[in-house]
Amino acid sequence: QVQLVESGGGLVRAGGSLRLSCAASGSIFRIEAMGWYRQAPGKQRELVASVTQGGNTNYADSVKGRFTISRINAENTMYLQMNSLNPEDTAVYYCNANGLTALRGIFNARGQGTQVTVSS
Repeated sequence: QVQLVESGGGLVRAGGSLRLSCAASGSIFRIEAMGWYRQAPGKQRELVASVTQGGNTNYADSVKGRFTISRINAENTMYLQMNSLNPEDTAVYYCNANGLTALRGIFNARGQGTQVTVSS
């Protein structure tokens, strides 16, 4: 079983910055892709950014140039540096990861989420 734990959310004023962290643990052989999703009240969950094991990244248009995703493969950790935050970024942010377990089974895990609130 694979567990993901997010941290780093909080309340920040518009224009401020936050750094989210995601730590994966459990029966992991290899993590392929990792990503951050967010869901605001009354809205569908959306992909914010993703990163492959090789370091290829992808961003939602709304966060390009403001957010930076990164990961440390050896530590099974992932980060999201969020700069120039605005109230539209307010949401619960979820970490997601997929890959292979130690027994070579496929896993797709998601964390419990961390709240990010940006005040105007």
